[in-house]
This record gives sequence, structure tokens and C-alpha cells, in this order.
Amino acid sequence: MRALIPLCLILPAAAFADAAPTAPADPFKPMAFLAGHCWKGDFPNQPQTDEHCFEWVYDGHFLRDHHVVHGDGHPDYQGETLYYWDTVSRQIQYLYIENQGGYSKGGVEATADGLMFPPTTYSDNGQQQTYRSHWQRNGDDAYESINELKTKDGWSVAWKVKMQKQPEAQK
Repeated sequence: MRALIPLCLILPAAAFADAAPTAPADPFKPMAFLAGHCWKGDFPNQPQTDEHCFEWVYDGHFLRDHHVVHGDGHPDYQGETLYYWDTVSRQIQYLYIENQGGYSKGGVEATADGLMFPPTTYSDNGQQQTYRSHWQRNGDDAYESINELKTKDGWSVAWKVKMQKQPEAQK
């Protein structure tokens, strides 16, 4: 006796086969310079550093960024971002989570000088903050992360950190 696959399971898959938009040849090309490296910078006028380490996940289908803010007088602040290609918006999207319970999600756009993270909302413990970021490349070994918060008076720079590519770890 032959097992039959219900027609309702076959038709939907066939219907979507031609309808699904395809990704550009390399959707992560604008972010590829980050992968396989750690980047570290000092916060201005503060005794703390921010370090981001990027790695490809699942054969390059996703890019992971694990970051840690080290500083005096407080436990490390840690977060993780997973970047992915969204076929509906035809854009790189991300989900960010952090060790204190906060999260955000949004998109990434390539610009002439780096990457733009359009306004989105960071949520933590019932509170929300609208922010945006711009990562401006500075050669092959550095970029400046400019982070702005939306206030009642408009956009205000919260911090700028020059991120420097770190030497490869000794094996």
C-alpha cells in the first residue's frame, strides 16, 4: 500500500515556488567586512569599552554579532544581534537581545560610507526608546558607530565610538 501525501500539503508549496522573491546575489555584501573579526572601541569620556565580534552562521545565511560593554563599577553588559535576509521587505533585518532583558528589531541599509540602521524602538521592562545608528567606515580596519536617541526636541547624539578591528587571536 502506497502512502499518499495529502494534496493540501503539495499545492501550497507549489503555489509559493514561483511567488517567493529571491535574494540579491549577496545580500550581506555591505556587512561582509565585519564577519570573522572583533571590533573594539572606547566610549568617549567614560572608562568603558564596547567590543563586537561577528561570525557567519549556517553557511552564511545569517550574521551573528556578540557584543560586550566592559566598564568599571558595573557588570558586563552583553548583547547579541542576529542579522538575516528578509524576503518580504527585501532587506537585511536584525533581532537584538541583551542580558538585561531588552530587545529591538529593525532593518539595515547600505550607504555610500557604511551602514544605516533606521529609527526603531528598543524595549526593556515596559519602557521604550526610539533610536537610530550609522556605522561610518573608516578604511578596512575601523568604523565609527554613531548612535542617536529621539527626544521631545528631536534627535540627539547619545554616543560615538570609533571601532577598531582587533588582531586575530593566537591559536
